[in-house]
Amino acid sequence: MRPARGGAAAQGGEVRARARLTGAALIRGHVAALPNRPGVYRMLDDKGEVLYVGKAKSLKKRLPAYAKPAALSARLQRMVALTRGLEVVTTANDVEALLLECNMIKRHRPPFNIVLRDDKSFPYIYVGKITAERPFPRIGRHRGAKRKDCDYFGPFASSGAVNETLGALLRAFPVRSCADSIFHNRTRPCLQYQIKRCTAPCVGRIGQGAYAQLLEQTREFLAGRSDAIQEQLKAAMADAAERLEFEQAAGLRDRLKALAHITSRQGINVSSVDDADVVALAQDGGQACVQVFFYRGGRNYGNRAYYPSHVHDADASELLDAFLGQFYAERTPPKLVLLSDPPASADLLAEALAVRAGRKVRLLRPQRGEKRWLVEQAALNARHALARKLAESSAQNRLLGQLAERLELPETPGRIEVYDNSHIMGTDALGALIVAGPEGLNKSGYRRFTMRSKDLTPGDDYAMMREVLERRFGRLQREDPERQSGQWPDLVIIDGGAGQLGAALEALGGCGVSGMPVLAIAKGPDRDAGREALHLPGRPPFKLDPRDPVLYFLQRLRDEAHRFAIASHRARRGKGVGRSALDRVPGVGARRKKALLGHFGSVRAIETAGLRDLERVPGISKAVAKAVYDAFHEAS
Repeated sequence: MRPARGGAAAQGGEVRARARLTGAALIRGHVAALPNRPGVYRMLDDKGEVLYVGKAKSLKKRLPAYAKPAALSARLQRMVALTRGLEVVTTANDVEALLLECNMIKRHRPPFNIVLRDDKSFPYIYVGKITAERPFPRIGRHRGAKRKDCDYFGPFASSGAVNETLGALLRAFPVRSCADSIFHNRTRPCLQYQIKRCTAPCVGRIGQGAYAQLLEQTREFLAGRSDAIQEQLKAAMADAAERLEFEQAAGLRDRLKALAHITSRQGINVSSVDDADVVALAQDGGQACVQVFFYRGGRNYGNRAYYPSHVHDADASELLDAFLGQFYAERTPPKLVLLSDPPASADLLAEALAVRAGRKVRLLRPQRGEKRWLVEQAALNARHALARKLAESSAQNRLLGQLAERLELPETPGRIEVYDNSHIMGTDALGALIVAGPEGLNKSGYRRFTMRSKDLTPGDDYAMMREVLERRFGRLQREDPERQSGQWPDLVIIDGGAGQLGAALEALGGCGVSGMPVLAIAKGPDRDAGREALHLPGRPPFKLDPRDPVLYFLQRLRDEAHRFAIASHRARRGKGVGRSALDRVPGVGARRKKALLGHFGSVRAIETAGLRDLERVPGISKAVAKAVYDAFHEAS
């Protein structure tokens, strides 16, 4: 038995020794145990955070490449040096590995992967389907999960593009766009009917058959079959004119004009493209821009520019490979994707997108014709957008350098955090944080802080600022005392004067934070912009020239923090509108609340009611009556 115990001990010692390895040595220690199967691997840092996610046809053959850092790019060399752990997941095939890799990158956003930063969902136009419960369905804008009782058309590049299209569409196809609650409670036509953007089915101005035909025409047009719709309307207009129904003919004429307006604005004459996304890449100065144009039914539904991060040493094929995988991770790809450059693994990517879409998806790099022209236009837009981005970044860097000079900072700040508070007479108090840096405002770093302190005096701005900073920097001290995460600011800006500055320094000192530059911006006399007093620790208050671009930059940051704080406060306050004390009573839902209000007439009457009175309400048990009574009276 001793050899067995010795063997187990030796094996345990080997595992512990491997656990102490780092970087390339750690990866070499894992290679022997890796399976010769497709899968996904994750490199972890000393805190278990994901540094990098990759896929492989064979994990056993792919991972040894990371054990030879000299052959890797500078970005991956640094990643290997920081690696303290390795996790692998095997998959059934290459396609599953690609899909899993994209999902993991979206979830973890590793600092050494090419990451798609702007990942908002796209808006669609939906057209409801006719059912027995809904004989007059509506048309509207939609973002998020799709329902089975609607048809969806898009995506559109922005809400503005959807709104513009909807406005023009309702002139051509006047179907209802109001909410069901409004539709069911109308007694006379609304303004939309008066301006000829609705046929008023709510009050019977159109029959079910005519409305169904109008709805079908709307679907046909959105699906790209506009020529047939226009011919139908022309024939109907001619027929109405022959019957001397001139008012009806004029209405049909106006609808035809609206259709012509839509088609001219949306590039209807792209004859070679039905449903397609056009994706073009531009690279310069260590940055990249990817332009995506959306064509559906031959129409241009707009475009959007993306600026992936961690791309300074990535070539075009690698970058497009990563972009397309993440871009379509939660979106259904069209049948055709036109590309300016070939992705690194085009065949595998096309297969993965086909799995996601449930049908064939073609990735095409056109060489001639109208499709090539579309790609060239997208590439031109990508180059122009990247040039603007680089110019803005250069101007921002100059501003940050000038800010460091004016404030006598030890170095140019890479991350600036601006704090502000908002409340109304002390109620619904919250703090707000915005983040800015070389690339402008970083909205993913914005944070809200709901005041938690029970001892907070309503309206005490100093105490609110202390609580916000204590929570923010207390957490940073616990999670990243070495300041390696990039989440520590290089400059903290406070909206306020000397008192706010003192409260901020007190809070930072209480968290054990020293050497943090803090600036307080006090509003000028009569709140005049340009006359702000700047407060720094150990220096008398001073002012900048009203025309100084640095002062304008500081004003913009302060105003953005104030805007975010006010918007957050309004949203929080809005959630409470219409809520009463009954909503906070456990066991009282909509039905019991209705029964109580129907019996007593008001919340005030419920509050003053006795326990026996509450028990007499139909549907209210003794337990619920006791809970309601206790909610309005202190328990004895």
